[in-house]
Amino acid sequence: MRIDLHTHSSASDGTDAPAHLVAQAALAGLDVVALTDHDTTRGWAEAAVASLELGVDLVRGAEISCRAAGVSVHLLSYLHDPESPGLLAEGERTREARLERAREMVERLSVDFALTWADVEEQSEPGTTIGRPHLADALVARGYVADRSAAFTSLLATGSPYYVPHYAPDAVRAVRLVRAAGGVPVMAHPAASVRGRVVPDSVIEEMAAAGLAGLEVHHRDHDDAQRAHMTELAHDLGLLITGSSDYHGEGKPNRLGENTTAPEVLEVIEAQGLLAVVRR
Repeated sequence: MRIDLHTHSSASDGTDAPAHLVAQAALAGLDVVALTDHDTTRGWAEAAVASLELGVDLVRGAEISCRAAGVSVHLLSYLHDPESPGLLAEGERTREARLERAREMVERLSVDFALTWADVEEQSEPGTTIGRPHLADALVARGYVADRSAAFTSLLATGSPYYVPHYAPDAVRAVRLVRAAGGVPVMAHPAASVRGRVVPDSVIEEMAAAGLAGLEVHHRDHDDAQRAHMTELAHDLGLLITGSSDYHGEGKPNRLGENTTAPEVLEVIEAQGLLAVVRR
C-alpha cells in the first residue's frame, strides 16, 4: 500500500484543483493521499468526491503555520473537526496575516520590479489565501526568476529585503488546538535546514509533551543524517514516523509518492483521529 500524507491543492498554494490532485495521485499509483492545504479545509469536499470516484482513499487534513523560538514551524493536522472553534479562529487570523504580508511584500518588490497586486491575483483562484507561492508564480510569469524554488531561495527568502513575517500561533499551543479538535498532529519536515532555521530538539520535546503524534521524517528536504537523527528522536519520544511528498503540482520538483508512510502508521493516525479516512 502506497500512502502519501502531505499534499497541497489550489485551495491553498498548489496548482492542481483538489479533484485533479486526487486524479494525479491515482496516476502515481497511490492507494491513499492526504490533502493538507495551508490553514484551510476548503478543498476537502471536492477531494472526497473525487476519492470515491477514482478509488484513492483520502485523509482529510491541513498544514498549520506555527512559530516556536522565533522559527517557522509547520504542523500537519489529520482527521480533525473542521468546525472546531479554536482551529477556525487561528486559521482565519493566520490567513488574514498571510494576505497582509503578501500585500506588503508586493509593495516592497514593486520598488525594484514591475510587479503589481493584479499580477499576483492572476496566479491564484478566487477564495484562495494569497501567500508567497503566488508571489513566486507572479515573479516567474514576469521572467524575474526561473521557478518557484528559485524565488524562494532569492527574492522571497527569509533574509531578503523584500521578506515580511506574518502572525502564526505558538507551536505547542497549535498541537493542543489540533488535539482539542480531535485531530492528529504531525510535525512537517522538522529538520529541513535547507528551508532556513529549524527548532532545537527541546521544542519538539515540548510539542510531544503537549500531544504531538509524529514526525515527518521522510521528506525530500532531509538529508540522510537528518533522517537518521529524526528517526532516533521519534523513537526516544514515542512518536510516529511518516513520509510524504509535500506535493504542490507544477512549479516545484516534489512528485507524488516520492516518500511514503507505512500502513500501520496510518492505522494509528486513524484510530486517534475524530474523522474517518474516506475510503472507496
